[in-house]
Amino acid sequence: MNTDTCYSIIRLNIGGSIFCTTVDTLTQREPQSMLAAMFSGRHTVHKDSDTGYVFVDRDGTHFRHILNWLRDRVAPNLSDLERLELLREAEYYQLLGLVERINMVLNKKKVDEKMDADLTRTDIIKCLQSKTKYFLKLRGVNLSGLDLSNLDLSRVDLSRACLKNTNFSGAILRDANFSEANLEGANLKGDLLSVDLSRACLKNTNFSGAILRNANFRETNLEGANLKGTELGFAYFTGANLQHAILK
Repeated sequence: MNTDTCYSIIRLNIGGSIFCTTVDTLTQREPQSMLAAMFSGRHTVHKDSDTGYVFVDRDGTHFRHILNWLRDRVAPNLSDLERLELLREAEYYQLLGLVERINMVLNKKKVDEKMDADLTRTDIIKCLQSKTKYFLKLRGVNLSGLDLSNLDLSRVDLSRACLKNTNFSGAILRDANFSEANLEGANLKGDLLSVDLSRACLKNTNFSGAILRNANFRETNLEGANLKGTELGFAYFTGANLQHAILK
């Protein structure tokens, strides 16, 4: 590929968002990527006959971050939801370096959150075994990243607790109190009959297949949450944020 070709301007239409870059940017930093293959000169790239733009049928929201990565190898500081969206695009374009960088950040966050937990799974089991007539009160504790799957946590009080990425898969959480708790990225695929999740942070939380009858989601943040296949009879969502949530 000659110098003139490397620096020639490429105009891209990514799902309706317009970008301009160069062949060099698209091909040099991640030579094994789909973008590098497209503009290597080995393949015919179809351009709009009127505008000259190359159309790619993808969401263009994060494509500027992809271009900045290819230009400078700089990964943006994003929220967890935005980082996962960027990861999906990086995987589509086969940007292996960017995929590795994002996964490294995500894995580090999970390790850090698990190390900071106030209690262990063993501690929780001991608490459950010792309680008699009173329900377990863990208000405001940090249990981030713990595996609490398949435990009977009925009526547990975890209000205002930090439960990011905690695994409650298969747990019994009937009448549990999670009001104002942070459950971002948690796995709640269990029995949550009559659970109180009011004003909780439930971003990217996985409820897939959960029992949520009579659940209280008042003023919760369910952005990006997975509610596919859940039982939601008599659940109420007054004031809840359901942006990008998966409902079907």
